[in-house]
Amino acid sequence: MPDTLVLVSHALCPYVQRAAIVLREKGVPFERRWVDLADKPAWFTAISPLGKTPVLLVRDEPVFESAVICEYLDETLAPRLHPADALERAWHRGWMEFGSQVLNSVWAYYTAPDAAALQARREALLQRFAQLEAALDAQGPWFAGEAFGIVDAVFAPVFRYFDTFEAVGDTGWFDATPHVRAWSVALAQRASVREAVSPDYPQRLREFLLARGSELSRRMQA
Repeated sequence: MPDTLVLVSHALCPYVQRAAIVLREKGVPFERRWVDLADKPAWFTAISPLGKTPVLLVRDEPVFESAVICEYLDETLAPRLHPADALERAWHRGWMEFGSQVLNSVWAYYTAPDAAALQARREALLQRFAQLEAALDAQGPWFAGEAFGIVDAVFAPVFRYFDTFEAVGDTGWFDATPHVRAWSVALAQRASVREAVSPDYPQRLREFLLARGSELSRRMQA
C-alpha cells in the first residue's frame, strides 16, 4: 500500500463520501482530486470506465465503484470495518446495496415533477426508513451496535440530504423511526463523516436542489 492514495471526487457525490469516510476511519493519508462531472476531462474518462466518481488511484492504478473501493480498503487496511463472521458480513453487504437503493429513491424524490409524484416518492422513502428501523440494533449508536462499519459509511451521505430537506422546511422524515433518527444524528457527529465533505457542502447541495426545476425546487424557492 502506498503512503498516499488519491480519491478522485465530485463535491456532491454521495458515493465519494462513502470512500472518504472509510479512508478517514482507516487513518490513512489520501489526497482529493476534484473533477467536474458536467465537463469531464480526458484524464478522468481514461480512468473511469463508467464516467462516474469515485475513483481511487492506488499506485496510479484506478479502482472504481464505491462498494469495490470500500471492500478493497477493508481488505488491505486496519481496522477492519466489516464483521469477521462471513454470514454477518454478507448481511452487511446486503444493507449496503439497500443504501444504494435508498439513494436512488432520494434522487427520485428531489426530481419529482409535481406534487403528486413528490408525495408518492416521499411515502416510498418513509417505507424504506421503516425497513431500516426494523433492521437497526436498537442499542446503537451504529447500524450493528457499538462497532462502526461500512454500512454506516454508506448511510451517512444518505442522511445529509434530509438535513438539507429539513433545513428548508421539508420536515417529519423520522417521526415514526426514532432509531433511524438517532443513528443519523450520531453519524452527523462522527469526525470521519464531517470531514468527508467540504465546509460549503450544505450550500452547494441547496443550490443543486434549487436548480433541478422540480416540485421540491419550487417549494424551496417559495
